Amino acid sequence: MIESEGLALGILFIPWGGIFIALGIACGALLTIYEAKRRGDDPEIVYYLFLPLIIWGTLGARFWHILTPPLSSSQVGLTASYYLSHPFDLLAFWVGGYGIPGAWMGVAAAMWYIATRDEMPFWELADLFAPAFALAQAIGRISDYFNQQIYGLPTTLPWGIFIEAARRLPGFEAQEYYHPLFAYESILNFANAAFLLWLARRVDQPQKPGNLFLTYILFYSAARFFLEFLRLDVALINGININQAFFLITAVFSAARLYWLRRAETVRSL
Repeated sequence: MIESEGLALGILFIPWGGIFIALGIACGALLTIYEAKRRGDDPEIVYYLFLPLIIWGTLGARFWHILTPPLSSSQVGLTASYYLSHPFDLLAFWVGGYGIPGAWMGVAAAMWYIATRDEMPFWELADLFAPAFALAQAIGRISDYFNQQIYGLPTTLPWGIFIEAARRLPGFEAQEYYHPLFAYESILNFANAAFLLWLARRVDQPQKPGNLFLTYILFYSAARFFLEFLRLDVALINGININQAFFLITAVFSAARLYWLRRAETVRSL
């Protein structure tokens, strides 16, 4: 039975977040297998990395949320100090949420460790998975339509989404329609995945190791930096939107790295 919070299958209840995140991961894995075959790589690498990347990405995303809880979590007492005093809730994934920056760090750390241990090319692996990361994020964000999360400032635009009174943040109880921030992000992620797949197929300009992954990071970071200006449920540390600051840093780093790679290639061709 379909319910507002998820899918009820007898005594089993699966929340929308779990459904769409699992669907996103599955689609991302299938896309990576297809890309591996297209590139002439062994698709077994996807199965080999699949579980470690999911585990460490989930743990990283969880701990980022715990250390940088958004306003909606802080207002109900789910702060970093709460989790430290209730250690069993650290891994109670149904309490609180997750954060993309932590997922990135967890996935990157796991991939780097495995690539170093098994003498595999890290940047080529990262490039292989980059379109899948964007696709998985695009699909996962759809769950926020059902959960009524990740919405932006109030709006009178025709595509504004109605938010139930119980889901509105304090101070916005009288506002009914908001920017569908989750939809903006999902659309941009689909665009990112499509762009990366197109870029990977350019025969006139073969991609150097790291280009696709850094392009993915740059595209998403720039998008999230600007979308954070619309977001209400931000994570603040000393008055700073920590997610926006993080994505600004990663956008600058990835752009600088891409520029350095391009410049190094130009110098070698002279």
